Amino acid sequence: MPLNFRLSQIRLEPRESTPLWLAVVAPLGAIVAALILCVPLVSWTGVSPFQSYGVMLKGAIGSGFALSETLSRATPLMFTGLAVAVAFRAKLWNIGAEGQFYMGAIAATLIGTGLITLPPILMIPLLLIAGFLFGGLLLLLPAVLKTKLSVDEVVTTLLLNFVVLLFVGYLVEGPLKDPSALGWPQAVPIIAQGAFPKLLGRSHLGLIIAIISAFLVWLLNDRAVLGYRMKAIGANQIAARFAGIPIDRIILATALLSGGLAGMGGVGEVAGLRGYLSLDLSPGFGYTGIIVAMLAQLHPIGVLASAFFIAAIYVGADAMSRAANLPSYLADVIVSASLLCMLVSILLTRYRVRWK
Repeated sequence: MPLNFRLSQIRLEPRESTPLWLAVVAPLGAIVAALILCVPLVSWTGVSPFQSYGVMLKGAIGSGFALSETLSRATPLMFTGLAVAVAFRAKLWNIGAEGQFYMGAIAATLIGTGLITLPPILMIPLLLIAGFLFGGLLLLLPAVLKTKLSVDEVVTTLLLNFVVLLFVGYLVEGPLKDPSALGWPQAVPIIAQGAFPKLLGRSHLGLIIAIISAFLVWLLNDRAVLGYRMKAIGANQIAARFAGIPIDRIILATALLSGGLAGMGGVGEVAGLRGYLSLDLSPGFGYTGIIVAMLAQLHPIGVLASAFFIAAIYVGADAMSRAANLPSYLADVIVSASLLCMLVSILLTRYRVRWK
């Protein structure tokens, strides 16, 4: 919708098209601006900002171990970021990636702890398919309520997160509890045939699957009829309905795809990193996936970069906290500032500022 905004001497005019150089420079400028904005806060702690950022960079990618930690942290964020990006593109406000992530982990635990024994080449795809279905089916319920009863999916997906967490708590304390865990609330470990192969350090096969998923989503968005219809619904649902697009069916397909991607993230975390299901499996990957998707401007390839960036910030902040005795919550501040700056950069790519 065109926006003509006047504030004193400033006027915003919609751009007819965004120059390529601006589309590339704006996100990078937003990240640099966020780091500059956080300089006073870092300085306030009594440590040189340049030294702090240097330690953060070294702690994130300065060694093979650091890089593997960043990649392993980025992998679930790629899945949840893709899940959010797919849904938001069709204006399906999926706030429940956290619950869908855990549903994927539950699927991997149910099937991968001895229920079925297959060679790894069959077992791993089976776990991924099961996680995809569990995550997708969880989001189908809010999608059906949205299409049939116009129930706000923001509320239903958010509330389902808590329902799933309670269910996970029941499973790891009850039927799936590992009797050899000395009372610790965790499920029985995944069998060796279902464990993801390691790549570098703790990074695992899930990273490659996430990258492939991003390219497949990109192809879906740009080359497939379904992607075109999802984009049309997101742009203008009334016009899409007038054009004969089956709105309800596309929203349900979007929900299955979005929830499925988040569910695959849960499978990766259980079968690739932890080895078992527990209540602290995710420190909020589903919610952080919203930031990842917004930083990437809902572009699936951009999700890979933004997930890596956020993971590097968190891993680097931990290293900075240990080396310079700085509080680790600075990472949250930097990520939040990056998101705000990215929103400003999106505004500037869509509107031209006129000074009068």
